[in-house]
Amino acid sequence: MQKLSPLEINEICEELGETYPKSIEEVHGGDIHSAWQIEFSNKKLFLKRNTRNKKFLEFEKYCLQNLRNYINQENLVIPEVIAYKNIKNLEILLIEWIEMKNFDQKNLGKGLGEMHLKSAESNPKMFGLQIEGFIGTTNQKKGWEENWIDCFLNLRIIPQLSKLKSKILDKETKNKVIEKIKLELLSHKPINSLVHGDLWSGNAGMDKSGKGVIFDPASWWADNEVDIAMTKLFGGFRREFYEEYHRIFPIKKGFEQRIIIYNFYHILNHANMFGGTYLKQVKDYVKAILNM
Repeated sequence: MQKLSPLEINEICEELGETYPKSIEEVHGGDIHSAWQIEFSNKKLFLKRNTRNKKFLEFEKYCLQNLRNYINQENLVIPEVIAYKNIKNLEILLIEWIEMKNFDQKNLGKGLGEMHLKSAESNPKMFGLQIEGFIGTTNQKKGWEENWIDCFLNLRIIPQLSKLKSKILDKETKNKVIEKIKLELLSHKPINSLVHGDLWSGNAGMDKSGKGVIFDPASWWADNEVDIAMTKLFGGFRREFYEEYHRIFPIKKGFEQRIIIYNFYHILNHANMFGGTYLKQVKDYVKAILNM
């Protein structure tokens, strides 16, 4: 069992103006950071610690705070950032503790749709993000593009393809899939929204009042469909989630093809992080894209 050091606990207490915590319990489940539930006399907090020498938690803090600007809190909850500390290159992020419960996903779908809509209505001019980020443990390239196709390819797909082991796809195949993606997205009119960016079932749920909850984001300004595409990658989202979301954003022509194109990014990333069966999935996705 990992433990927080006395220095870390003292720093946390000083930051919050609190005395020593009533309890500190390790929370299991993530493989990038260590995490704890830390309870004081009047509140519980979720504490994440990063020791990987990359500013993962600083990026997470930025994403959480940015996304919270666009939510309707009647339907969607995003944890509030309480504090962020960097102690000798060790990161600590404190966010509110949210009790989760198994409800239907109506508010989750509606709340996500409202977040996408409100951010789109803020009239963003560019796709991308001004700061370097992460998707899992992989760098997510910063930068802005006026054109969605240029953004998706230059800031997401091409960097992942360049990391891929050379034996998996040859240069000609990589160029063919890039050109095919361009062609498929050419007639699509994206809605530029601030997206969660890593929206699989492990990063979403419902709180005890039935509101939707999303966390562990990897945000950027992108076509709103990228979030919905990823919800279909590993399953776990229910019919009512999609019904409520698509009341706000009706399904557009070509969406089924774009699901494959947008999830190709995540399959490439998993292949680069983990290898194994994801390398075969890369080939399967390439085949599917080239056969569109």
